[in-house]
Amino acid sequence: MTIVGFVRHGVTGWNKEGREQGRIDIPLDDEGIEMAERVAKRLADQRWDVIFTSPLIRAKKTAEIIAAKKPELPLHVDDRLCETSGGFIEGTTEAERIAKWGAAWRKLDLGREPSDKMIARGMEFIEEINRMYSTQRVLIVSHGSYIGKLVKALLPDGNFEEELQNTSLTIVHMKRDRNFCALYNCTKHLRL
Repeated sequence: MTIVGFVRHGVTGWNKEGREQGRIDIPLDDEGIEMAERVAKRLADQRWDVIFTSPLIRAKKTAEIIAAKKPELPLHVDDRLCETSGGFIEGTTEAERIAKWGAAWRKLDLGREPSDKMIARGMEFIEEINRMYSTQRVLIVSHGSYIGKLVKALLPDGNFEEELQNTSLTIVHMKRDRNFCALYNCTKHLRL
């Protein structure tokens, strides 16, 4: 059984402003770096065998901070872990989207990556690590929308509507017959 730990990246200035980041390469702010340090401290005492990260700097920096506490772990960058592309809405707030395209903007084709396409690339990655690391613990540092959609695909009977918090930890046990979520959206490291 492969155990997969998903970590959402630390906070950015755009997260705080409510701006759609998508594929725009926004860095962590000072608070985001502190959050990454806290999740790294939490994970330092746990067994993990390998770390994979999105190439976007906010996730990659979070993964590098985690890896610094566990220098024995290999760190790999994989494009399939990139955030869902937001198309024309990237860089905008909800108010700006409504002003530009109206309240029904979600129904428009604004060049956003379709969920099924994102889930397909995510599942391709998960199937690959499930084969390559079949009895190991794999840490994946990625993005809120990406992780949320992938967890829902891995656990279709679960109730995972809660928005994933920055540096939250979600752990999924990959089993042959049925996957199991051992932890969802946990940020206890931020309250210590």
